Amino acid sequence: MPTPAAHHDRPVAEHDWSTGRLLSTAARMVEQAWSERLDRAGLTHAGLIVLHHLEHGSASQAELARLARVEAQTMSRTVDRLVREGLVERGSDPADRRRHVVSRTAAGERAWSTIATIESDVFPDIPNEEGFRTTLLAIIHALEQTD
Repeated sequence: MPTPAAHHDRPVAEHDWSTGRLLSTAARMVEQAWSERLDRAGLTHAGLIVLHHLEHGSASQAELARLARVEAQTMSRTVDRLVREGLVERGSDPADRRRHVVSRTAAGERAWSTIATIESDVFPDIPNEEGFRTTLLAIIHALEQTD
């Protein structure tokens, strides 16, 4: 009976996989690596997205939901958690007191600075990265059309 490590000695045939299988496998592996890194930073993926979208200043929850492509209720729960954790705060928009905005706190700034390089930390160098990104965006936009 082969040892558990014996299967690693066989040639890997990923080059024979379909594009969908390659993309799915890569996505799962990236998600796992991101989750491990986020766990170490005490953040969730949703929290990372909010902190990222607040990089250039305050935004309303509705704007954050639109940018993150999630429902308003989902964004509300994410912001509630980040408020409890002291990473963001809700306040009135100085330009329109009727409008509420979300902004990073000092703790949120620190959390962002520890995780802002997650992409370069997790991803290998990708040849023709711009072409790769263009292809991923084309896949996303094509599938949005089928929704």
